[in-house]
Amino acid sequence: MDMIDPFGRSISYLRVSVTDRCDFRCTYCMAEDMAFLPKKDLLSLEELDRLCTVFVEKGVKKLRLTGGEPLVRKNVMHLIRQLSRHIDSGALEELTLTTNGSQLSRFAQELADCGVKRINVSLDTLDPDKFHAITRWGHLAKVMEGIDAAQAAGLHIKINAVALKDFNDTEIPEILRWANGRGMDLTVIETMPMGEIDADRTDQYLPLSLLRANLERQFTLTDIPFKTGGPARYVDVAETGGKLGFITPMTHNFCESCNRVRLTCTGTLYMCLGQEDAADLRAPLRASEGNELLSNAIDEAIGRKPKGHDFIIDRRTNRPSVSRHMSVTGG
Repeated sequence: MDMIDPFGRSISYLRVSVTDRCDFRCTYCMAEDMAFLPKKDLLSLEELDRLCTVFVEKGVKKLRLTGGEPLVRKNVMHLIRQLSRHIDSGALEELTLTTNGSQLSRFAQELADCGVKRINVSLDTLDPDKFHAITRWGHLAKVMEGIDAAQAAGLHIKINAVALKDFNDTEIPEILRWANGRGMDLTVIETMPMGEIDADRTDQYLPLSLLRANLERQFTLTDIPFKTGGPARYVDVAETGGKLGFITPMTHNFCESCNRVRLTCTGTLYMCLGQEDAADLRAPLRASEGNELLSNAIDEAIGRKPKGHDFIIDRRTNRPSVSRHMSVTGG
């Protein structure tokens, strides 16, 4: 029952935003005074489980929970425990999540107990003052405590850092040495024009082609075919013995191999991160106790998956490419 889009791509990866809420307000992601969805608009954990299960039955092999910050959703571990049955049955190859790390010290061991093997932690700087500035509300020590707890629980961690001009561009080498030195891979990501924020993205945008050229003055980077199921292109770093990934939605998009769709906490399915077209799955989910209507709605949506996105960041383009914030879709 594999889902195949109009361009022959097999859709095997579902990213689920379990909440649009977050305990940080990262400057490239959100406005400081965010208006979040009313709780009554959110799917219940049971509805999210049912939706995810239908996707697994239709060929999804990798399931990533995102937000906002997924671990601030009340009782989210109940959902994770329920979804872990698909790992136990062999229907799902990987259950994972992306987190800002603020709640990891509480939940790391339980995540491991539920069959989660690896997680992504978003971390843009190792400087406590800069960390507080970029997240507005976050504290680096709490995130480091969470990373310690996750590694103690046996979780493999990949660090995600958004590359920001004049903020952390000169710090990326230090982050790389730190991450690889602790057995963690690092992925750097270009900032994306999603939602209105309080900053000018043209002031933040750093092409990763430029960052890579700068890194190659200090490191020997060798392209490798390593994949984790997402869009990152990886290199081996000879000096650290670790891996470095590049996610380049702006300078070199990865649409030709896109295997992903994104489900929001309201039951809206986005077939492309960088396009507004979406499908309402909440209505068919609630219209019947059976899953035939839901399955048909998913098929119709996959049939509309576009070839790619059209992200632009330059001085002539002041509006974001899509109106929704990254926290709505979950990256």
